[in-house]
Amino acid sequence: MEIQNLKRPELLLPVGTKDMALAAIHNGADAIFMGVPGFNARGRSHDFQIEEVKEIIDTCHLHGVKVNLAFNILIFQNELRSAVEVLEKILPLKPDAFIVQDLGLVRLIRQMAPEQRVHASTQMSISNAEAIQWLDDLGIQRFVLARENSIKEIQAIKQNTTKEIEVFVHGALCVSYSGQCFTSEGIGGRSANRGQCAQSCRFSYEMHVDGEKRDLQGKSFLVSPQDLCGINEVPSLLQAGVDCFKVEGRLKTPEYVATAARSFDEAITSAQSNQSLSSPVLMKKQMASAFSRGFYSGWFHGVNHQELVDGTFSSHRGFEFGKILRVNGSSLEVELTETNVQQGLKADFIKAGDGILWVYKDRNGQSVEKGGFVFAVKTLSPRRFELEFSRDIAMDGLYLGARVFYNHDKDLKKDVTLSVEDKQRKKRLPVFIRAEASLGKPLKVEYSDGKYTVSASSENVCETAKSKGLNSLDLREELFALMGSPFRGEGFSCELDAETPLFLPHRQIKELRQQLVKELTDLRIQNGAAPVIAPQAQVMEWIASKKIAEGKVQGVKLNLLLRDKGQVEDIANAIKAGELLASGIHLAILDFEFGLDFEPSLNLLRATGLKVGIATTRILKPNEHRNVKHLLNLNPDAILARNLGAIQYLQANAYQGQILGDFSLNVANHLTAQYLLDKGISSVCLGYDLNHLQVSELIQAGQAERFEVTAYQYMPSFHMEHCVFAAFLSKGSSFKDCGKPCEKHDVKLKDQFGNWHQIKPDQECRNTMYNGTSQSAARYVKEWEALGLGYIRYEALKERGAELITKVQAHLDFISGKKELESLIKDIGDVESYGLSESHFQREKEYQSRKK
Repeated sequence: MEIQNLKRPELLLPVGTKDMALAAIHNGADAIFMGVPGFNARGRSHDFQIEEVKEIIDTCHLHGVKVNLAFNILIFQNELRSAVEVLEKILPLKPDAFIVQDLGLVRLIRQMAPEQRVHASTQMSISNAEAIQWLDDLGIQRFVLARENSIKEIQAIKQNTTKEIEVFVHGALCVSYSGQCFTSEGIGGRSANRGQCAQSCRFSYEMHVDGEKRDLQGKSFLVSPQDLCGINEVPSLLQAGVDCFKVEGRLKTPEYVATAARSFDEAITSAQSNQSLSSPVLMKKQMASAFSRGFYSGWFHGVNHQELVDGTFSSHRGFEFGKILRVNGSSLEVELTETNVQQGLKADFIKAGDGILWVYKDRNGQSVEKGGFVFAVKTLSPRRFELEFSRDIAMDGLYLGARVFYNHDKDLKKDVTLSVEDKQRKKRLPVFIRAEASLGKPLKVEYSDGKYTVSASSENVCETAKSKGLNSLDLREELFALMGSPFRGEGFSCELDAETPLFLPHRQIKELRQQLVKELTDLRIQNGAAPVIAPQAQVMEWIASKKIAEGKVQGVKLNLLLRDKGQVEDIANAIKAGELLASGIHLAILDFEFGLDFEPSLNLLRATGLKVGIATTRILKPNEHRNVKHLLNLNPDAILARNLGAIQYLQANAYQGQILGDFSLNVANHLTAQYLLDKGISSVCLGYDLNHLQVSELIQAGQAERFEVTAYQYMPSFHMEHCVFAAFLSKGSSFKDCGKPCEKHDVKLKDQFGNWHQIKPDQECRNTMYNGTSQSAARYVKEWEALGLGYIRYEALKERGAELITKVQAHLDFISGKKELESLIKDIGDVESYGLSESHFQREKEYQSRKK
């Protein structure tokens, strides 16, 4: 594969502290990303002060490293002024780009600083070229794709856009599509879209199949993927045209940053030269010792439900390298795995003082971890060795056959420290130096780093030397004396008067060098002209101008979302029997697992007089347009669009019905809402991160009659490429060989806190995990109606028959004034299996971690 002529992609490393920034700079990073003060999508990381941000930006720019600021959380209505204020402080620092999730915030940045570069965060859930095309008017220069895109899909997207593409190549894998995770919000009021993820995917869960607990042989971390390591995929990603390789991990350490930067820098350089990596297994060993939940290629090669999730652990284990063959008095004999041997690993990689962990089955058959620091190493063969430990680590015959992991490199911290402190190892930029001197004129010296050029002349003119005069070798040595600076001499040219030996005090040559190094340093830190930033008053006036004046209160209408044809039959029969009035339901929306059930259900409901809509899948990938095309052919009254690519496809293909924007578009402020509505969306369902006060504020700022709030539902928590059915109820790696257990079984997960979660697949075999406790916003509906809210939604999940009809009728009676609030809540609560909650609607304080 000939790829050496391809442009080097940017290597982007995570930074949560200044030490991490230095580790990135001096170990191969082309760029870093860090959080915006006060608006940080990693709420548990250090929240930088403005002064710290400036210091890091200046240091990075000095060393030729770009800085991308992660502003990738949703912005609530009452935070728009705060966002403007923080942008006013940060824009003058000249960050190279902002990484943004909120569409309204993109508009705001464009208004404040039109030339500022903006990247679309992976939190936008971009997984197709159509979404990129639809957002073209926002001027976003780069899109960070969903982690779930395969290399083939990445290549297909890149071939259909001129925008830059950024891809995660290393670090933690969220089991849910980024921007589509509401588990933390549903369980504890901690929004992943607000940087407060509780890492619910790392919890332990029980699996209950058809009402009975399933014994999974010690596997309980059912939605905790292994970490991504795409070091072997670097050549293919280059070939696919990826513009930026991104490493996840702002909560990690300088050692983590340094090992990832070195490894991927070397991998990119090797791939561009069409060379194979000399020892990828040693790279993985070092990266894994810094942090690893096990390394896997993620979704780069498509889904493999048997390998993505191990299920037996969810925290750092390090690099798995062998199995225990024998247990001695204070030592363990270990043999390398065949895979590691084939990749070139030898038994001499462990040193005394390194940390080892092994995983074995206890007498109850449960997985147990044990570990310690190696006291001594004895090599027995190229693939076998004996590890001796201190006497206080008890040896046990149960360890036989245990998996062994390398999880601490005793020299790594020292090595990373040296990389940022040792003058010989620190990153230094090449400069080209030119000197020119002749009799009676000053010495003129020029330094150029390829971007900036500075020049100066000596204070004195050159005189005739009485003995040995200036020569190019001595000049070069003095002008190359740059060890204490961020520069190194790369090229030198010199023009000296050939006829007359020249004299100039050596001190002046040294002063010229010092002066020019300072000027070049200052230019690099200054990093160009100051950006033009619109005045705050002007920006706030623009924000206010995008608000919509209060419209006439029409009265709230009910939309009903149904999830299978059985529920459709229940509703149709109830209408025919007079138990429900079709006129009370504004729109029935079909959200089915099986697309074949859409047409008969559509016809059945239309026969009762109902208008009918159909929901798209939450995610659209390059080869999945058949689903949207099927909806076009059915021509429902409305299509509930759950991703931006589907909207683009529907509009491009002249769909004549209404396109409704769903909660998954994450509308949290009126700038986002109005952008969507102005581009042809008929109504938008407000995001699930808003509490009741924030909903009220947004209703008052936007076109309230075109807003919808989901008033009753089971919160859709994770939306996953990972299929729980296939992973734990089959031996299949994908839908092709899993046997489709989802069609035969009902699956619920019970988390470690006792909460229940229903698992349902969609048409593309993606799973959604729903909170088992339903939630209601009924307490606030009348207030919102008075403010002009257009629609509320009732979402069914598994309820059938009398339970379904009772709940729907209770809501219809409530909004028509026939039923009081307390009566509605009682009617719903009486038929709930796991209770009723107000969930995120009642959360009025932002979660703050104990660290803060």
